[in-house]
Amino acid sequence: MLAASLIGPAQPSAAAGTPDTVACPARLAPKATCYAGQDSHGAHYTVAVPHTWNGTLVMHAHGGPDLGAESDPERSADDLERWSVMVDEGYAWAGSAYRRGGYGTRMAAADTENLRRLFTKRFGRPDTTLIHGQSWGGNVAAKTIETYGAGPGSPYDGALLTNGVLAGGSRGYDYRVDLRVVYQYYCRNHPRPSEPSYPLWMGLRDDSTMTGAGLRARLQECTGYASEPTERTPLQQRNLDDILAVTKIPERTLESHLSFATFTFRDIVRRLGLRSPFGNEGVRYSGSHDDAALNAGVERFSADPSARRDLSYDSDVTGAVSVPVLTMHAIDDPTAFVEHETAYRDSLRGAHRDRYLVQTFTQEGEHSGLSTAEYASALSALSGWVRTGRKPTPASVASSCPAFDDVYGTGCFFRPGHRPGPYASRVNPRPGATQWPAMTRAQERKWSRLGDVGIAP
Repeated sequence: MLAASLIGPAQPSAAAGTPDTVACPARLAPKATCYAGQDSHGAHYTVAVPHTWNGTLVMHAHGGPDLGAESDPERSADDLERWSVMVDEGYAWAGSAYRRGGYGTRMAAADTENLRRLFTKRFGRPDTTLIHGQSWGGNVAAKTIETYGAGPGSPYDGALLTNGVLAGGSRGYDYRVDLRVVYQYYCRNHPRPSEPSYPLWMGLRDDSTMTGAGLRARLQECTGYASEPTERTPLQQRNLDDILAVTKIPERTLESHLSFATFTFRDIVRRLGLRSPFGNEGVRYSGSHDDAALNAGVERFSADPSARRDLSYDSDVTGAVSVPVLTMHAIDDPTAFVEHETAYRDSLRGAHRDRYLVQTFTQEGEHSGLSTAEYASALSALSGWVRTGRKPTPASVASSCPAFDDVYGTGCFFRPGHRPGPYASRVNPRPGATQWPAMTRAQERKWSRLGDVGIAP
């Protein structure tokens, strides 16, 4: 049974109502008109059209996923302010907050496509339509161009994927699976021995009332991560050192990764009918003060093949793109490791579509945002590629950045010669795990139709 709660309807539907004019973020007020509304699935959205519009629309796919039950009316407005550089540069911008919180890559792609159709109905078909996705939104944007933008007549002309989670759900979270079990081996407080037990692939038992603050308190109890090193006990320091060394997760994002491996895992597993898409059988953990004891004592489990298949269908990319794709990724991204880019390149190569891909890398260490000048230069390079057919290079994108930095003053940190290592060099591969092959377009259409009634072949 393909989990309908995970994928949502396979196709977008007609939008509800006409967007209302609303106040733009203060810095955009002199240069754009902004609109907001809610589509027929309940997804809130925000649109901005510059007074001097260059004719190109940028559809935005937000990251996360957020875990609220309802679509957040403020999410898309906040993202517009975050990426206001796109409106500054003359592009129209439209972003959906999606119909609900929680995981669902195809759901988010359908809501993004639904908003594109709404924009076209209200403002006319743009000369060019691009899509931008950051973080999990990069996965959503990549899925959108494969699902709705493949082949002749694509409504999308290009994609900009920044700090994207591009390995897909079936393996893109394996390092958090490892964190979940390694953390419990050392800390034994999530759950505590006195609490009801549950398999760790659940992230958190379904009826738990634990909050983010409660999880942080347990992490602090075990590792002292929020304290100065001199204030930690020897055991706390050893626990912290072992967890970080084995999982290769940066200390500054340990809390956020453990939160994802707790609350987002619970959401994913719920939407899969309490089936596990995660496994760690056969993984050899190393880097601790006693690897033999760790490997003998860590909890082991295998993925349910049907759950892994359904998560793969929902979120894995096939590489079957037919429009230019430019990616930009921080080399020291502490959340979506830069090796996601290698996994994405391999997907396009496997589909013989890597001619559509240009990858750029920046010497930055943040996940949620990159230099404003870099967004402007990357978007300009993508637009030029679409318009002229001349494919940019990492060096040409980098060389264009200083002119934009003269305007924005946020710096240019491109490293044209960088090549990330294999995905397996950063994330433990799952021995014997099924890697679902790229689907043909006919197979995609078949699964999409069957997904409407929640049945997988």
